[in-house]
Amino acid sequence: MNKALPIAAIALCAVTAAAQAKPRETYRNPALPEQFPFSSAVVVGDTIYLSGEIGLNYDTMTLVEGGVEAETRQIFKNYKATLEALGSNLADIVKCSVFLDDMAHYAAMNAVYAASLPDPKPARSTFGVDGLALGAALEIECLAVRGSGKPKKKEKQ
Repeated sequence: MNKALPIAAIALCAVTAAAQAKPRETYRNPALPEQFPFSSAVVVGDTIYLSGEIGLNYDTMTLVEGGVEAETRQIFKNYKATLEALGSNLADIVKCSVFLDDMAHYAAMNAVYAASLPDPKPARSTFGVDGLALGAALEIECLAVRGSGKPKKKEKQ
């Protein structure tokens, strides 16, 4: 019998219990219609789980015009507002998943993505998909960790 398995199972249970014990904070963009059944973000500890964003202009509740580049800019404008409402910023994003309706748009998305996020860039995955909400060209989903984008203090020598 493998003795490591029960120890690993106990460790997993302890980590799961610790995560469940942390209070959960939700943020919902006030412009979201009530029929949208999701929060804009959920915060557990210092981790911010951001809902996927399409290039939606929350003032008009329509996709911005201009294709993948304009939609990518709008996505990060929306994320910036959400993160600021939570006392955070774009520098705190640590992981993004990009869903493109057409991989031919990769270079255009990538150029705006790179210009929208400060260095160092977060980890990222990009997927080609068949169809997105409201006919969007892309959707981006991110995770952030509060305070992760702050410069580290140099130690005195």
